[in-house]
Amino acid sequence: MNKKILIIGGGAAGMMAAITAAESGAEVTIYEKRDRVGKKILVTGNGKCNLTNLNLSLENYYTKDYEKLKRAFLQFDAEDTLLFFKRCGMLLKDKGGYIYPACEQASVVLDILRSQLEQHQVKIVTDCGNLNIRKHKNGFIVQKDQKEEYFDRLIMACGSPAGFKRESGQTGYDYATLLGHHIIPVLPSLVQIICRETIFSMVSGVRCDVGLALYEEQKLLARERGELQLTDYGISGIPVFQFSHIVACKLADRKSLQVEIDFMPDYDEEEWKQYIETRMLLKNGDMVENFFLGLLHKKLCTMMMKQCNLKPQDVLDKRIEEKIRRLCYEIKHFKVTPKEVKPYENAQVCSGGVDFMQLSEQMESKLMPGVFFCGEMIDVDGKCGGYNLQWAWTSGYIAGKAASKNEENV
Repeated sequence: MNKKILIIGGGAAGMMAAITAAESGAEVTIYEKRDRVGKKILVTGNGKCNLTNLNLSLENYYTKDYEKLKRAFLQFDAEDTLLFFKRCGMLLKDKGGYIYPACEQASVVLDILRSQLEQHQVKIVTDCGNLNIRKHKNGFIVQKDQKEEYFDRLIMACGSPAGFKRESGQTGYDYATLLGHHIIPVLPSLVQIICRETIFSMVSGVRCDVGLALYEEQKLLARERGELQLTDYGISGIPVFQFSHIVACKLADRKSLQVEIDFMPDYDEEEWKQYIETRMLLKNGDMVENFFLGLLHKKLCTMMMKQCNLKPQDVLDKRIEEKIRRLCYEIKHFKVTPKEVKPYENAQVCSGGVDFMQLSEQMESKLMPGVFFCGEMIDVDGKCGGYNLQWAWTSGYIAGKAASKNEENV
């Protein structure tokens, strides 16, 4: 007998779960709290929608159960994502392993998914507020607007608070908690970092290619390379986003962190020292501002000169050589102190969620059989580069396929 499945949440994971379950013969309904399914897809990849990444390494994810994550990708990986969208008629573009729709329009991805939902006769109910869910015999009774309906299986795909104001986006975790699940603390991820230093107003708006190293006391936690964006509150840009998960979790545990910025990442330490000594000989007798001309953005030079008690009109001679060396050391070892991460509304995803250890390899609850989870609701999040959408496709596919099966086959 075909299963009657309710999917709560019509994001990327929920739509993939719905399409997969319907293809397997289930009668599928999506309850979506917003006025349209898939709205968040429209802003992914800066509106271009980075669908997945061919470098699907576990190193690009954060979770407490990497073995289960590995087995999940064995069931549905990046190649399966390519096949799915090609089968739906989408032409794809490979940009160094980063996969986009050829037209680079996120709206096309949503249109194709909505077309698939319609083709498979998935019922979509939008503007769904709070639901009342209770176990009933072998299934569940879900109450909405004073009306009750029975479903054989539930798939929770409610997403996270990422992109919403602080009071929004928590409903899915409330449902999961009522059903007995443990929620790993939910924190913003892929997000900007607010720093304690007061120098940022001087360099706000500067963008530059840097190396970043994140430290807890003397312990190196992460390294990244890429375009840093300096803002009036701290640091931003993709390399910052890549370790913002770690920063958010460490700060929540009241740990002290430092980010070391290397503004000359193409030089190793010895090469940089030699270059500076040679430059000091060539610029001897010239003004300090001319010594740094062309090395760094002018705003950065001005800020660092001020910190090292140098004036642009100072003349380079033996009296200030040590100050010059100190400033040049700072160029490769400039330290800032994370104070907090930006709030949920600035985040692209969230860390934390339903404890992955409480789910089976088929994304089914070990505590409440018949309830499945997928997407951001689970304590799995990835770095920038299509990894979070791949997790949505993978977990949605697995949950949808498993939920549609008869009990003896699950």
